[in-house]
Amino acid sequence: MEEHQGFLSLAPTLGVLVLALISKKTFESLLGGVLIGYVLLYQLDFFDPLTAGLLKVMQDPTIAWIILVCGLFGSLNYLLVQSGAALGFANFLLRFVHHRSAALLATWLMGLSIFIDDYLNALAVGTTMKKITDKFRVPREMLAYIVDSTAAPVCVLIPLSTWAIFVSGLLETNGVAQAGGGLQAYVGVIPFMLYAWIAAIMVPLVALGYIPALGRMKEAEVRAAGGILVPPNSESIALDIPELKSTRIPRPAHFLFPLIILIGSTVWFDIDALKGIITCLVFTIIYFAWQKILSLAALLDGVFEGFKTMIHALAIIIISFVLKDINDELGLTAYILETVSPAMSRELLPVIAFVSLSLVTFATGSFWGVYAIALPIIIPLADSLGVHTGLAIGAVISSGAFGSHACFYGDATVLSASATGCNNMAHVLTQLPYALLAAVLSVLGYLVLGYLI
Repeated sequence: MEEHQGFLSLAPTLGVLVLALISKKTFESLLGGVLIGYVLLYQLDFFDPLTAGLLKVMQDPTIAWIILVCGLFGSLNYLLVQSGAALGFANFLLRFVHHRSAALLATWLMGLSIFIDDYLNALAVGTTMKKITDKFRVPREMLAYIVDSTAAPVCVLIPLSTWAIFVSGLLETNGVAQAGGGLQAYVGVIPFMLYAWIAAIMVPLVALGYIPALGRMKEAEVRAAGGILVPPNSESIALDIPELKSTRIPRPAHFLFPLIILIGSTVWFDIDALKGIITCLVFTIIYFAWQKILSLAALLDGVFEGFKTMIHALAIIIISFVLKDINDELGLTAYILETVSPAMSRELLPVIAFVSLSLVTFATGSFWGVYAIALPIIIPLADSLGVHTGLAIGAVISSGAFGSHACFYGDATVLSASATGCNNMAHVLTQLPYALLAAVLSVLGYLVLGYLI
């Protein structure tokens, strides 16, 4: 196991949480945590390592991929909204949606249908459903919760998703499956992804009122009932897109065709969201110009304007990766795993793995990275203790789904807030009671399964 700095490994993350509670601002809190980490490691000589760390993150292929994918999703959203296509689709749905619960269930069902990637899910569903939920005075926090709950929690349950493809590769690398058999092994683990199942199933229960508004969501509901749907300080992160007058009346097809091309091309290119969004943008520009919805010049301008709407969300995601790097240097994951390993037993390994790694993913905003570090440790440990391999792996994957759902600077959380026009901290604080409820139920489930299987 890699080296760590002991209890000091927790300092940057604790700093972020404290600053976030005080300032209610995400980017500034993350920056504070990064500075704490670099000062701990390098004292007063932190400036050069800090700038080197920033350059390292910006040169990372994963970061470049995220910038391109998220920025181009912003471009697509801009074209769909500015052209009136999103409004046309929303007006079409409103023919069938006649009350609040139906609007929330429609949001959930749309989220379930866009399972390819959590970024695609959050941005497409959030942008589309605002018009519908606004009509029924649904607070943006509730919309953001539903959108976020159908992002990572649903993506891990579907074998044809970016999450499944990544973890399948790890299963092959760690000897759980032979080359080419990772996806089949992943399917066998899906029943044990308790957090993802519970988080996804809770949404219709919330929508239908069987689970009441909890915590700060109550305040949001009261505010929305008075006509104020958007929480304060949401302007910077919201995708504020003006609608242009078009010579064509928007139709549902103007929204559905680009979405179908987006999903289809992403699947065609082996679940590559970057190739999918580029293909979709090219199609949308040609299609809208041919349909005379907007001029070619307006469409090309919209691509750049839409990319710019993602700058604030991208800044939060990028600085969260800088925080992840400093946490890795401090050995945060290794410290937590080493701390809890003495308590591991055959019966308790699944629940301990879920709880400890959920803390790591919540604290670091790193999900796939935690999988890459934790699975090579948990899998042989499960084998040596006689723990069901699928149960142990399911607990690890569930921890990442929880982190993506609950971490206030996690990428899917930030994008859900941005797409729904909701202050990021307001989204997290109203969503957290539901995420914690799902986590508690998952803990009980892993505890029971640890003794039964």
